[in-house]
Amino acid sequence: MKDILDAIQSADATSADFAALPLPDSYRAVTVRKDESAMFEGLATRDKDPRKSLHVDDVPVPELGPGEAIVAVMASSVNYNSVWTSIFEPLPTFGFLERYGRLSPLAARHDLPYHVIGSDLAGVVLRTGPGVNAWRPGDRVVAHCLSVELESSDGHNDTMLDPEQRIWGFETNFGGLAELALVKSNQLMPKPDHLSWEEAAAPGLVNSTAYRQLVSRNGAGMKQGDNVLIWGASGGLGSYATQFALAGGANPICVVSSPQKAELCRRMGAEAVIDRTADGYRFWRDEAHQDPREWKRFGARIRELTGGEDVDIVFEHPGRETFGASVFVTRKGGTIVTCASTSGYTHEYDNRYLWMSLKRIVGSHFANYREAWEANRLVAKGKIHPTLSKVYALDDTGQAAYDVHRNLHQGKVGVLALAPREGLGVRDEETRARHIDAINLFRPQPAAVAA
Repeated sequence: MKDILDAIQSADATSADFAALPLPDSYRAVTVRKDESAMFEGLATRDKDPRKSLHVDDVPVPELGPGEAIVAVMASSVNYNSVWTSIFEPLPTFGFLERYGRLSPLAARHDLPYHVIGSDLAGVVLRTGPGVNAWRPGDRVVAHCLSVELESSDGHNDTMLDPEQRIWGFETNFGGLAELALVKSNQLMPKPDHLSWEEAAAPGLVNSTAYRQLVSRNGAGMKQGDNVLIWGASGGLGSYATQFALAGGANPICVVSSPQKAELCRRMGAEAVIDRTADGYRFWRDEAHQDPREWKRFGARIRELTGGEDVDIVFEHPGRETFGASVFVTRKGGTIVTCASTSGYTHEYDNRYLWMSLKRIVGSHFANYREAWEANRLVAKGKIHPTLSKVYALDDTGQAAYDVHRNLHQGKVGVLALAPREGLGVRDEETRARHIDAINLFRPQPAAVAA
C-alpha cells in the first residue's frame, strides 16, 4: 500500500507507473460479519450500536472482471445505508449478496461471509478489466453507487429500472469504506479538482439522490419559483436538496431539529426555516394515531413563511413520522417525492387529501448514471458544495456510523482510507479559493475571541 500511496502523492507518476504497481494480496476494509447478523435481535432500533458490529478486517483483493476497475480509496463517507447495514435492518445485507451470487460465476465473488460496505469513494484507478476504454490507471475519480447489468431492455430507458439494479456497497460487496474498492467502470466520474479527497467523497450518494428526487424529470421536476419543503434540511440528503432548490431558483422551506441546524440552513442562503423541536410539532398522538390538528398547525406555519402559499414539492425521506403531514401540507396538484423511510417504512396518510386534491406521490431511488454525472458536474463547477462536517479515520468508522444513527452529525460524515490526513488531493487552488467559505460551511466554526 505504501507504493500505491507514494505514486498517488507523486506529481510525476504516469498511467504506466500506476499500471505497473503490484496489487497487494489483501487490504483493510470496514466489514460486517455474517455470523454476527443476529447480534442485535430483541433490541430497539435506537439501541443497536454500529460500534459493535462494524469491524476493520484484512480481506483478500477480489478478482477483477470485465468492465470493472479496482480503485485505491483515498476517502469515503458514511451514508444511512451504512447505518442500516451495521444494525442489520430492515434485514441483514447477506441476503442481497447471496441472491447476487447466484446470478453468474463472476457475481459469486460477492457472496462471502463478510460484507465490505460503503457507497462513496474518492480515489485513483489502479486496474481496469477487459472492455474498459474510458478510464485508465492513474485517473482521479469519484464513484456513484449504481450497479447495473443492463442485459434486460427494461433498464435502457432509465438504468434505475434495470431488474438487476443494485446499490454498490450495500447490495454488492467490495464497497468504498476500505483501502481498495471494486466498481463497474460506469460508476466512475471525474474527481472535482478543487476539492480534497474527503470533500470529493462526501457528495456522491446523497448529491445524486437529491438531484434525481428534486431536479430530474424522473423525480419532482422542480422549477423556478417552486416552494419546496425539505425535511432534515441540514442533513446528508437535505443539505444537497436545499442547495439544489436555491441554485434552481426555488424557495426552500427547511425543516430542522435544532437552532444550530437552523443557522446552517440560513448560512446556506435559505430564508424560510422551521425548527420543529422548538415549535413542538407532534404529528403522532401515540403509536397508532396521528394528530391532524398538528398537520394544520404545521401548514399554517409554512404559509406564514411563504406569503400564504402551500408547498409545490415535499422532499420526503423520514417516512412514517412525517408522511401524513407531508401529504396534508402539499398544495393541490403538488408532489410528494420520497426516497427513504428513516423513521419507519409503514407510511400512513389521509387519502382524501391526496386524491381529492390531485396530488402525486413519486418514489425516487438513487440516480441513473446521467443524473449522477450531472450532479457531480455541478460540484465540479462550484455550483453545489460538499456539506462535510467531520472526518474520521477508517478505524473509527463504527463511531462515525453511530453518530449518523443517533443524528449527532450535521451534513455528511467523512472517512479517511488511504489518505494520511485531511486536505490532500487539491489540484485547482484558484477555484477552491473562490468557494472556500461554501466548502467549509458545515465545518465547526472557530470560537469568537473576546475583545
